[in-house]
Amino acid sequence: MNVVFFVLILSSVLVAAFNGQMPAVTKASIDSAKTAVELALALAGQMTLWLGFMGVLRESGVLASLVRGLTPLTRRLFPEIPAEHPALSAMVMNFATNILGLGNAATPFGLKAMHELNQLNKHKGIATNSMVLFLVINTSGLALLPLGVVAIRASLGSADPGGIILPSLMGTFFATLIAVLLCKFIERLPLFSEKKLPPNPTPTETGNSPAATPPLPELILKESQPPSWRTWFVLAIALAVGWAFLLSLGDVGAVGELSAIERLRPYLSSWLLPLLMLSIVCLGFSRRIHVYEAFITSAKEGFQLSVSLIPYLVAILVAVGMFRASGALDFLIGVAGPWTGRVGLPAEALPMAFTRPLSASGALAIMMDTMKQHGPDSLIGYMVSLINGSSETTFYVLAVYFGSVHIAKTRHAVLACMSADVFSLGVTVFLTHLFFG
Repeated sequence: MNVVFFVLILSSVLVAAFNGQMPAVTKASIDSAKTAVELALALAGQMTLWLGFMGVLRESGVLASLVRGLTPLTRRLFPEIPAEHPALSAMVMNFATNILGLGNAATPFGLKAMHELNQLNKHKGIATNSMVLFLVINTSGLALLPLGVVAIRASLGSADPGGIILPSLMGTFFATLIAVLLCKFIERLPLFSEKKLPPNPTPTETGNSPAATPPLPELILKESQPPSWRTWFVLAIALAVGWAFLLSLGDVGAVGELSAIERLRPYLSSWLLPLLMLSIVCLGFSRRIHVYEAFITSAKEGFQLSVSLIPYLVAILVAVGMFRASGALDFLIGVAGPWTGRVGLPAEALPMAFTRPLSASGALAIMMDTMKQHGPDSLIGYMVSLINGSSETTFYVLAVYFGSVHIAKTRHAVLACMSADVFSLGVTVFLTHLFFG
């Protein structure tokens, strides 16, 4: 990240100095710093909310069941983590919410997982293999349904807004698989081997003193308790809510010639989060858990974690904002365009490809603008949709997650994530031509 931060700032200033964009760069740096603080404060609410619900799942024994069920997979991917360690439960929740497309809920679970992984870290301030692999999976765009992209395509008049769902699923699957294999390969290279790490650094070497990262409460996995009459009460609630949902769909069939996924999309996007919250609370209640106390106990960590992220968010968002405002991104696209066109990646789709790892909001704006110019059902429109739906903001994730545990030396994380991004882009281009070419 040191190299990435230096290159972004250096290239931004140099390009702006020669093309007269220095006022824009200055404004971007100020605006981005303000945005970073606002984002951290907004994240505090989300983290408090979802860490609280995670506490309810922990106390009810649901996390224990999930972790045990996924033990064969997690043991292969993360052999360094002891069985039923709190990090595994947080990682499982992070992956589950990412798959459901609940990015706001996934981040608190991911930050919790990083803090638990740091408890196992023998070299404080240096990323472990488990940390890097966890972030590589997060940046591979792990998601089940790209409902947000489908909604944007529908709003722009696409004749087939849900047409990207199958190729997005395939792209996400292959991108994640490639990312895991790449990370496992790179971590075995002599240059990045954990066996060659120096002795545990002192606090002054990493800035990671015991006071800088206070220990967080253990995420204890408890056995689930046998159900009682509460189970029948919860089932009655589930039936009532299910009936209400069906009633809300009463006139869906009368909406023109829209496909089933297009008719259900607004209902899925508005019902999913409330139903998830209700399900967690009902599970805790049915298993005789003091839901409110469990929520409050775990939620207390949220604000503390979000405030600790402010310096890292400011650094990465300011650097990215300056890079875009200086014109350096446009220059990079102009140089690469003629070459990428030969392998099926049109120059018109390059702004999306370069912006997606840097900025989610920037990529969203570019995707919409590109589809307005070329049409959502054009080859380029499909391609930018798949890029956005099958990838993640790599540098934001690296800065936030590593920053939350004061990791100064990221080892092979940047190389692994960027290599995975390149392969993911290649898969997306191939699938676009295969399905829509």
